[in-house]
Amino acid sequence: ESAPGPKERSNSGTGKQDQFSELKQRLHRKLVDQIDMTRLIGDEEELRSQVREIVEGLCEQENTLLNYNERQRLISEVLDETFGLGPLEVLLADNTISDILINGPKQVYVERNGNLALTEVKFRDNGHLLHVIDKIVSSVGRRCDETSPMVDARLQDGSRVNAVIPPLALDGPSMSIRRFGADPLTWDDYIRFKSCTPEIRDFLEACVLAHMNILIVGGTGSGKTTLLNNLSSFIPSTERIVTMEDAAELRLRQPHVVRLESRPPNIEGKGRVSIRDLLINSLRMRPDRIVVGECRGPETLDM
Repeated sequence: ESAPGPKERSNSGTGKQDQFSELKQRLHRKLVDQIDMTRLIGDEEELRSQVREIVEGLCEQENTLLNYNERQRLISEVLDETFGLGPLEVLLADNTISDILINGPKQVYVERNGNLALTEVKFRDNGHLLHVIDKIVSSVGRRCDETSPMVDARLQDGSRVNAVIPPLALDGPSMSIRRFGADPLTWDDYIRFKSCTPEIRDFLEACVLAHMNILIVGGTGSGKTTLLNNLSSFIPSTERIVTMEDAAELRLRQPHVVRLESRPPNIEGKGRVSIRDLLINSLRMRPDRIVVGECRGPETLDM
């Protein structure tokens, strides 16, 4: 009997992957039907352990013909769907990734060291990707639907998220995640990489201490937020700082910081609080410093 050709092998691999995905969906549905997550007690690590035991039992009931590694992968992916962000969890665990760019359910790119690369990560379909987007934005009190098809949000680690869904996104939901490095750049890094000289650093420190107005301008991904965070390190700890952002991502280290975040309109189109509203209100909050994360609208006039 002749060996299968490349096309046959590809189809066989695709078929096995489809079976794996169907099995994962079936286990996840059974898990949801079987347990009430609100009744599970403990921190997330304990909950994952409890749910893992349940999923292992469900695997036994399914009598799956999987080897040990496939079975552990199946259980991990079911847990990621239950507690995390599904297919994104494996990418979020990789600290070398600076950006995750999702163009519809079947095309996920990542950026490492300034280079974009297509990954093997895929979502089941548009509905699966929309579910993950909704999970992210609802956790910070936002929504993404036909009446509000563009949204800014953030992950628990502070990573910035932007999502656009149909009808604006023509090829399926699109999401961009800007990661924060585990070890953010410092002034020593700037000088070591020759991004600036010690004299420039001293000059910028003097500008901050002298309460000069400072505007940071640059292209996408050029390091504006990183520079702003580092400039803020020069602000004396005795001063009151008010920050305002569309999606909070600044990491100020001073003890006296009031963080404000804008709010989109509700489903009736009411209740919107813009950066401009926050900026005007901040003047009544007795700030020593006002830090605007991004200035890209009418608030420019007020500034």
